[in-house]
Amino acid sequence: MSAALVAGVLAGYGIAMPVGAVATYLVALTARTSLRVGTCAALGVATADGLYALVAVIGGSALAPAIQPITLPLHWASAVVLVALAGRSAVTAVVQYRGREVTDRGDRRPMSPVRAYAELLGITMLNPITVIYFAALVLAGQGTTAPDHWSEAVFVLAAFAASASWQLLLAAGGALLGRVLTGPHGRLVTSLVSSAVIVGLAAHLLVAQ
Repeated sequence: MSAALVAGVLAGYGIAMPVGAVATYLVALTARTSLRVGTCAALGVATADGLYALVAVIGGSALAPAIQPITLPLHWASAVVLVALAGRSAVTAVVQYRGREVTDRGDRRPMSPVRAYAELLGITMLNPITVIYFAALVLAGQGTTAPDHWSEAVFVLAAFAASASWQLLLAAGGALLGRVLTGPHGRLVTSLVSSAVIVGLAAHLLVAQ
């Protein structure tokens, strides 16, 4: 069981630590809103990783071949959603900058903790690389030990916990950034830069297929 715990932690950090479009959006979202919203968004990402770890453990080697026929549509759907989020973020930042809206009032209206959780959960679930990643790990471990439901449960929970700890660290960084860049110019620049990065990563997602 200890081996499953270590494997789950390493798997969770392995999929969570590379900084991509979702991580960039999480940091920017927390910087624009609050740590509470960012925490819920971070848990949404971690929940998706945990669900994919669970699906990979249950499905085993059948998952990777099954996901291949819909990989391209999922890539396109993910890219479209990310570009839409980037556009909304940029437009909101410009509107707030021009209107000099009060930060708290402007941030709470467009994003609640529940919505942040659901939105980041949905975005992360669109990424087929996550399920392929966990399926490959499960497949690689097959045959070395007898099936053990307790070990599988420990693996999934450890992967979720590892992913959650990393996503919460990103959210905390976003909250700190939000406190440092409190002026309207800093908030505008942060939002526009993060939007540009997200669009670039979405484009890379399509080009790298």
